[in-house]
Formats: sequence, structure tokens, C-alpha cells
Amino acid sequence: MPDNIDALDLSKINIERAAVNKVSASTARFYNVMPVKIERDSVVVASRDPSNTKLVDDLRFVSGLSIRMVAAKEDDIKKAIEKYYGKEEESLGEAIDEAKKSTCKIPVTGKAESNADKLKEIASCAPVVKLLNMILLRAVREKASDVHFEPFEKDYKIRYRIDGICYDAAHPPRDLSLAISSRIKVMANLDVAENRLPQDGRIMMDVEGKAVDLRVSTLPTLYGESIVMRVLDKSVVSLSLDQIGMDEEIKSKIREIIKRPNGIFLTTGPTGSGKTTTLYSCLAEINKIDYKIITTEDPVEYDIEGIIQVAINTKINLTFARTLRHILRQDPDIIMVGEIRDAETAEIAVQSALTGHLVFSTLHTNDSPGAVTRLVDMGVEPFLITSTVRAVLAQRLVRKICVKCKKEYKPSEQEVSEFGISKEKMKDMKFYKGVGCSECNSSGYKGRTGLYELLIVDDRIRDLVIRRESLSSIRNAACGAGMKTLRENGLKKVIEGITTIEEVLRETKEYI
Repeated sequence: MPDNIDALDLSKINIERAAVNKVSASTARFYNVMPVKIERDSVVVASRDPSNTKLVDDLRFVSGLSIRMVAAKEDDIKKAIEKYYGKEEESLGEAIDEAKKSTCKIPVTGKAESNADKLKEIASCAPVVKLLNMILLRAVREKASDVHFEPFEKDYKIRYRIDGICYDAAHPPRDLSLAISSRIKVMANLDVAENRLPQDGRIMMDVEGKAVDLRVSTLPTLYGESIVMRVLDKSVVSLSLDQIGMDEEIKSKIREIIKRPNGIFLTTGPTGSGKTTTLYSCLAEINKIDYKIITTEDPVEYDIEGIIQVAINTKINLTFARTLRHILRQDPDIIMVGEIRDAETAEIAVQSALTGHLVFSTLHTNDSPGAVTRLVDMGVEPFLITSTVRAVLAQRLVRKICVKCKKEYKPSEQEVSEFGISKEKMKDMKFYKGVGCSECNSSGYKGRTGLYELLIVDDRIRDLVIRRESLSSIRNAACGAGMKTLRENGLKKVIEGITTIEEVLRETKEYI
């Protein structure tokens, strides 16, 4: 709330029930607003940011009312919502039923380009706006990383990805699919009439007073457009090495590496394994006024104060390699390259490290020794790799056992043998799993943590790389020097009761 606007004290004024009845509970909660009274033909609504014109327009769309905004404190608004609306709120099913009865539908067989005006009209249809708001509200509350809108021949599915696993959220009727996709496109400033080509967009919005960044991707399919929204809830992001499940030994080594004046620090793993979050956590540790830090990413995931961030745009040939060349002219101390995808980017990253810069980047390989051989495969000379790469961190994300329904259990012999634990050793161990409860959607898991494998490039590793030795030779040497593998790190977290054997096996299957 701007400092120059006086706020109403909602606890000291008389809130009219007639005004409360004009705005649904789901709308009040989604936008974090509180209707206060009816004044002539308008509803007076309290908001943390009454000058937000987009919020006013959205409220008018959803409610069909004339709105006048006044200021109030965020905590007061939340307390008033709980007091006047109670704990109960409209379900997704009820919102779908309301949208079914409306005129917000258009046959999915119609050509979008010939219905552009109609699509824009239904995108602003109150029941559709309300339905999508409820879908997003639930996604944020349940900490979903992605929301999937999937058209099929006889069905339309909405699914949430929570802790890396997809769950069904709702099944609206097929004839609402164009209305929902059109609403998403309008919010993301995409071409509503274009349904033959993929499109990418972004939505910045507040949900229950939280700043949420939504990355939108559309893809034409056989039965309509598949849309995925990546949810970046900035209020739950923990950009700290202390909060991503890293062992003290690994943390201390990484902190030592990132304080060096030059060199390359790589993270590696599959898509969605938390590589970028780890690099951001490293940057957060060294983000001081003394250093100029520039990142180049595709896309920029988190906006960090004090760091210059550049978004890649391949449509205008703004590639990692091209951006990196120009970044070097900006007098940086520290550079983060979102991903090393080709030989050109690898060569420039190496040259940047050689000329006195500290470089952070990611690679797609199964383990940390594989990153070194991947650079060789890309055409980077071994002597350049050994001169610049300081360390490689491989990682995976595994689900944590729900603390509310965590119980001790005895794993099967197959699980134990696959994990490589002897029967003798097993006698002294305790194993846990979640039995499922309302807190974890009956999954037995709540939240995620990381598995880590840190390869320090020491003299022994350098010698093997220079001689172009095999991946297995490098891995054996690293393990001999004390490197704990992903699976070993996973076993430690199983013994500590943080995750399960099943989860570690799932994420380290290829790592045997």
C-alpha cells in the first residue's frame, strides 16, 4: 500500500452484509479484497492497493458491479474475509456448474480465427474469469509448480503438478475449453485468434496478496490447444543454500568455491531438478555492492534486487552465446549463463573464466563427472576445462515424507536389495513413509528436498581429463577422493527419515 494513502481500520467500521453478499467468497479471497458498503450504485471495496486499475477492472468483470476502491491494511482484510465469509468457500465444481449455465461457451469445432470477436467477449465472461481465478487460487494454495489444461477427444482435463507429480484438479465440459484458453491468452497478452501455432507469454498477478508470476505456453494439438502455466510464487521461494536440503559438508565446499575470483561452477541434472534455484541461492550469498552480477536466462525465473538479468529471445537471435559476448563488455565480476547448450556458449564461458570472471551455469548430464566429459564432447579442449572448471554439482529433487502422517515401516526385500543395503546393516536402521492424510492429499508426501553430488576438480581429476580418460575412470577417482554419489546422499536422507527408499530409487534409477 502506498505510504501517502490513509488506510481504513476495518475492525472499527460497520461492514454492511448487503455489500458482502454482492461479492463471492472466492473473488474476495482471490483478489484479497473486502466489500465494505453500498454507496449509491457502487460497492465500496477495501484493498491493499486501491490505485491498482487492473484490479478494479477485474472486479468489475467478475462481479458485474460498479466498484469504488478504498485502502486498508492487508492483515485487516484477511481477518475481515475470515469473519464475514467464514472458512467455507465455493468449490471448483460449483464454479464449473455456473460456467456451464452461462453463455460463455463456443463449439470447439469452430475456427478461432473466424471467431476472434466472440473469443474476446467470452474471455471477459464473469463465470469464466471466476472459474480460472479459482483454479489459480487452488494452485497457489497447494503449491503447484504447473497447471495443465489438456484437451482430448471426449474430455477436457485440468491437472496440477505438485512436488513433481501430476494430480487431477477438475474436468470442465469440452465446450468451455475455448473460453478458458481465450481467457488465459487475454491475461498473457497473446493472440486470441491464433490457435495453429505455439505461443509463449507471461502473467504477473497478485493472488491472496501474494505476487505470483505465471509463465504460459500454448501448443496446438489434435483436439485443441494444450496450455501449461508454470507457477512461480515468489512468497514461497527460498533462495538460500541453507534451505534446499544440502549437507553441511557440501555447503561449506560450495561457499568456498563461489568466493573465488574466477572459474566455472556448474550444476547438472534433468529439467526440473532445481539447478537454477541452486545457482540463484549461490548468487544470493555473494550478491553484494562490491560485485557486478549479470545473468542471462531463458526465461528469467526470479527477479533479484541488485542483479542485472537478461532474458534470451531466440526469435530475434538473442542467444546465450550472443548475449554472453555483450555481457563481457558490461564490466561484470560474476556471470550466470542459464544453460550451456552448444560449443560456442561453452567456449565463451571458458574464455570468460580465463579472463578473471566467476561463471555459473547448468548442463544436462546424469551425474557430475558426466559434465566434464560433456564439455569435451562439445569440443572444448581438455586443458581449458581443467584450467577453469572448479566444481560440478549434480542434483535431483525427491519428495519429503509428510510429517503429519509419517510412520515407521519395514521395506520389502526387493526395495532393500535394489538399494544395495545388506540385511545385517538393515537391522540397525529405521525406515519411514507417509500413510496419507488430508494435509498431503493422501499421497504420503509434502514438499521436496534435494539430493546432491559434488565433484571437486582437483589435480587427480585434472590429470584424467587431460589424458581424455573415460567417464568411469573420472567417477572412480572422484569417489576415491571422497565424493558421495546421488544415491549415497539419498540413502543418508532415507536413514534420517526425510524421504523414502522408493523416492530415491525413482530419481536415481539410471545411476547404478
